Amino acid sequence: MKYIWQHKHWPDFEYDLSNSLDLLYRYAVETSHVSASLEHLPAALQIDAIIDVMVSEGTKTSQIEGEKLNQEDVRSSIRNQLGLVKNPEVIKDPRAQGIAQLMIAVRKNYMQPLTKEELFAWNTMILFDPYRQIPLEIGTYRTSKEPLQIISGAIGKETMHFEAPPSNTIEKEMSKFIRWFNESSSLPGPVRAAIAHLYFECIHPFEDGNGRVGRALVEKILSQDQKTPTLLSLSATLERNKRTYYDELSLASKNGLDITRWVDYFINVIFEALEDSKKQIDFIVRKAAFYNTYAAKLNERQTKVIARMFKAGLEGFKGGMSAQKYMNITGCSKATATRDLKNLLDWGCIEKMEGGGRNIKYALRLPSPMKIII
Repeated sequence: MKYIWQHKHWPDFEYDLSNSLDLLYRYAVETSHVSASLEHLPAALQIDAIIDVMVSEGTKTSQIEGEKLNQEDVRSSIRNQLGLVKNPEVIKDPRAQGIAQLMIAVRKNYMQPLTKEELFAWNTMILFDPYRQIPLEIGTYRTSKEPLQIISGAIGKETMHFEAPPSNTIEKEMSKFIRWFNESSSLPGPVRAAIAHLYFECIHPFEDGNGRVGRALVEKILSQDQKTPTLLSLSATLERNKRTYYDELSLASKNGLDITRWVDYFINVIFEALEDSKKQIDFIVRKAAFYNTYAAKLNERQTKVIARMFKAGLEGFKGGMSAQKYMNITGCSKATATRDLKNLLDWGCIEKMEGGGRNIKYALRLPSPMKIII
């Protein structure tokens, strides 16, 4: 099998944008709308939106690689590092500090040209783990003489998906990549991002962390294209359809230098992530409208439960809120839980989901965002 980097004219990619022109235009229009929507929000809500995107991207880019991070650890670490809290919040997982550091670094330095040193720093942040038992080459290109292969399946039934270029060629390959990256800004952002991600992943310059660094490169490109830090979480969209993502990467790495299918696929993913971003901003505005409308009515127990329901984000509180869950969260009696929930229902804070009697469940009922004072 011949991998893409083994072709004579690598990395002279070929692609046809005819099927993506409409989506590229819509992306350009929608990004302007999202930026305008964010700018019109009060400063506190802008910060909430930005942090939510960073937390989503940080946790999901790790989850794609099978690494599950606690969202609240990542959120607290971001808040600590941005100086948004007087007393630093305790972080239980040191990996959350590293991924938070990466999210901040990408947003802070997005307009700077890409350098080898920046890539090394990102790789170090991603793989920061003082408790790691297996040694890794961190913050430097891989040097092992053994071929780096992407393999899945049980022992004896392995499937090899990809083999990266030999380590003794990485310095040269990455010099060419970095030069291309810094000289390709005339391309439409989503197109440049698609090419850069595939190009980087095919080189696979690090012993570990290539996927996370590769997705950070996408964020850097989209931010450069918009001339402001991007407000979308690509990794959240990719993680929902992780199998497709890996399949498309694998196919593109073996299909020669015509990468039209990959570019079309990746542009669609970016646009889907943008649509998710619009929903996230709307959710934050409606959350603020909710508290503006109802905060004064809520007792301490209700405030705690509502906060827990909002914490679930756009996906909603799993299984809905029930009297039993209310009791578990607040430690109150069944009678108190039933009374509190009835009040929330009467005020319009929640609405019935399904079931009846003891099985009744509730979801948040968000007011119109027009109720918020901007």
